[in-house]
Amino acid sequence: MLQTYDVLVIGTGPVGLVAALGFAKAGMRVALVGPADAVKRDGRTVAILDGSVKLLNTLGCWDVIRPFSAPLSHMRIIDDTGSLFRAPPVTFKASELKLDAFGYNVELADLVSCLSDFVSNETRIERFDTRVSEFTSNEGGTVSAYLASGETLSAHVVIGADGRKSSVRSFAKINTKEWSYPQTALTAKFKHQRDHHDISTEFHTRQGPFTLVPLPNKHSSLVWMMGPTKAERLSNVSDRALTEAVEKQAHSILGEMSLVGDRGVIPMAGLRVEKFSTDHIALVGEAAHVFPPIGAQGLNLGFRDVASLLGAFKNRRGAEALSAYNSTRQADVKLRTAAVDLMNKSLLADYLPIDLARSIGLLTVASIPPLRRFMMQRGAGH
Repeated sequence: MLQTYDVLVIGTGPVGLVAALGFAKAGMRVALVGPADAVKRDGRTVAILDGSVKLLNTLGCWDVIRPFSAPLSHMRIIDDTGSLFRAPPVTFKASELKLDAFGYNVELADLVSCLSDFVSNETRIERFDTRVSEFTSNEGGTVSAYLASGETLSAHVVIGADGRKSSVRSFAKINTKEWSYPQTALTAKFKHQRDHHDISTEFHTRQGPFTLVPLPNKHSSLVWMMGPTKAERLSNVSDRALTEAVEKQAHSILGEMSLVGDRGVIPMAGLRVEKFSTDHIALVGEAAHVFPPIGAQGLNLGFRDVASLLGAFKNRRGAEALSAYNSTRQADVKLRTAAVDLMNKSLLADYLPIDLARSIGLLTVASIPPLRRFMMQRGAGH
């Protein structure tokens, strides 16, 4: 039996959940397709920056998510490359932007759980805990999705929030540029002796950033980028051996630490789409862009996609709205992707002129107030 909706959202990660909620709040009937257990509790956290907090506030979600998070009132960068031209540590303060925090760090599993509860309580959303087997285009300008569970759904607009191997993107025949990095991210959660004082600390090492991000109650999440061989070794050592390696790399700034829960291992890669939409399809989140976890831009860029898509549909419909969405996302995503890619590659390049340029750039940003505020605003998702 064919079931018809205004919008069909494929993907049940945080970006897909927020997209479904946004269109439902706009008065549209939404079908949300994807497995209910799309996210596992493996120590991964996400920093929800100020721009994303505003979106979640608009959707009425933030007050429920906030208690699971810790504020990021300071962001500290420490050059730990061992280079001759190391910049001194730089700390950015949210108070300089008249903000309480640049954003808030929350476990990914907690975020998805909260958003899923909101979806369950939204009468305009019907959720299908399954996968799409096939898409087809129909006469009359609709797209049908044939589900593995047997249902057939149809909508004028399909939103692909189904990740870097997006089936929606493949159906739309949208080309991508893809690349890889000689890095793997090791993620974990730690309890520690000293208070983090709501400071996120990013050590820049020769193999990539080593970042400790605050969580509630003297806990922090770790995102440690390193070579694949080292990541494989550390993912299999004892809890005590991993903790000692983390304490050493962190220069014991948080004192004695202990591992909490499981570890995650994520190979680093990049992806950018040729376009963000066709006449009936929009891509959001990692279906449209993927890059290393530097500056907490990944998920927040996905939320910016959703906010832009919702904005495009305020005064337009159909192909016109989707075309406007494509236009608004091109420059923002290209700029942020290029900035993250450049920063990451500059750390990997053991070359004195590049070290000097990176150090001068960081000192320039830190010492010129208007530039410093501009960069902090962009970093906070504005």
